[in-house]
Amino acid sequence: MEAPPPPSTNKLQQQEFTLASVTDLTSSSSPSPSSAVATFSCVNEVTELRFQESESAHGFTFDLSSTQLFKLGPLQFICVSENSDSVKQDSFSRGVVIKFSDEKESKFFSDSFEEWTKDAARKGSSLPNGTVSDGNSKFDNKIEAASAKMYFHYYGQLLHQQNMLQDYVRTGTYHAAVMENRSDFAGRVVVDVGAGSGILSMFAALAGAKHVYAVEASEMADYARKLIAGNPLLAERITVIKGKIEDIELPEKADVLISEPMGTLLVNERMLETYVIARDRFLSPNGKMFPTVGRIHMAPFSDEFLFVEMANKALFWQQQNYYGVDLTPLYASAHQGYFSQPVVDAFDPRLLVAPPMFHVIDFTQMKEEQFYEIDVPLKFTASVCGRVHGLACWFDVLFDGSTVQRWFTTAPGAPTTHWYQIRCVLTQPIHVMAGQELTGRLHLVAHSAQSYTINLTLSAKMWGPGANQGGILQSSSCKFDLKEPYYRMSQPQDIQIQSDDLEEIELLQQNANAQL
Repeated sequence: MEAPPPPSTNKLQQQEFTLASVTDLTSSSSPSPSSAVATFSCVNEVTELRFQESESAHGFTFDLSSTQLFKLGPLQFICVSENSDSVKQDSFSRGVVIKFSDEKESKFFSDSFEEWTKDAARKGSSLPNGTVSDGNSKFDNKIEAASAKMYFHYYGQLLHQQNMLQDYVRTGTYHAAVMENRSDFAGRVVVDVGAGSGILSMFAALAGAKHVYAVEASEMADYARKLIAGNPLLAERITVIKGKIEDIELPEKADVLISEPMGTLLVNERMLETYVIARDRFLSPNGKMFPTVGRIHMAPFSDEFLFVEMANKALFWQQQNYYGVDLTPLYASAHQGYFSQPVVDAFDPRLLVAPPMFHVIDFTQMKEEQFYEIDVPLKFTASVCGRVHGLACWFDVLFDGSTVQRWFTTAPGAPTTHWYQIRCVLTQPIHVMAGQELTGRLHLVAHSAQSYTINLTLSAKMWGPGANQGGILQSSSCKFDLKEPYYRMSQPQDIQIQSDDLEEIELLQQNANAQL
């Protein structure tokens, strides 16, 4: 039948739609598709969607005040309903996959569902069972719209997915972590958080997962459906859901969460918060998380060439006659701006002047709110004499499988990944002697552009005879915006820095500091 368009009057009239098939995902028996009729109606001021199988008396009803619809394809949807029984642990009482034979009728159904759920929301505010959500997304409330739009646009492009897929250290480690721990995936329900191209979902299916829900909020979800459909032996066990983890509903709990939520300095892009939200919403008790634990590693470094390069960038603003204009009033601001950029590149580990320390983030225990502000006390003992130009950082994560524990690292000296390493360069270097103690603080504050403001302080304590009676000898502090790094993918190795060049740079540094 041809479905009528959704009614525009305030009082909605009962509507029926003929379905090619309906599959009950939460049936205790093996789910099998059968033709059915879907009916929107209002019974005793409660808006409902009822599915009645054509060849049996079997039917089931969804309360539209607690039901969500997700499009799987032009003709196919998944419909999930929350559990109204608060005593039960599971959040969702039923999930069905519905399929139409005609795309036009499919669209009419989707439009009608939207109208009827809006009607349910209007009536829901007076329902005795509770209130209806105002529809505001938790993600949207803490992330500014412009940042989110750019973020999802970026990850919705195949060229960026290819860049990640061609990071063979990353992709190979994920593949190994899954395949070495098949017992954690075989026969299990898996949720892929931020699925992207769907590669991790297919790894999970290859390892024998019972079903995988690939959740992706960007336009990449459409590419993922196409890629997965091209692998039919895996596709029958993977459902792609286009939406944010904070907003979507699933018909069942997960035994395993898998995700690649790491950004620069581990926490950039703030996807780790989404990862733990998925844990709290969808993971069964004692479920597995791949990855399980992350560590941020830190060490002071000495790199005279990088320091001179950063300082030289602002020399443009030292011109006193630029087409008749004096640019020097902006020199100090430009100088500060360049040094506020964390440097992303791969560096020689021999540049480190002290053994590294690390800060642990346990994804199985960390609360979402704990990511809003991360405070790391710093303490190092210099192993060589020299000038400390800042703090170098990298991360690793652990896949704590039942069979094999596998680490993935972005450390200097290890095979390079698309994350590289990150260095925060101080405007005022600190001189240290071998054996001298360095202390300080790395303070990360999340902001609404899906990143962090970094506040770094490093101090050198007095060294030598009488040091126990002395306090701080030198101290240097800087503020950085992790959202705006300087991508420095290569550096010359053989350029020698003359001592008079260093003296000139230091003089300019002093002038810049005097202007601030």
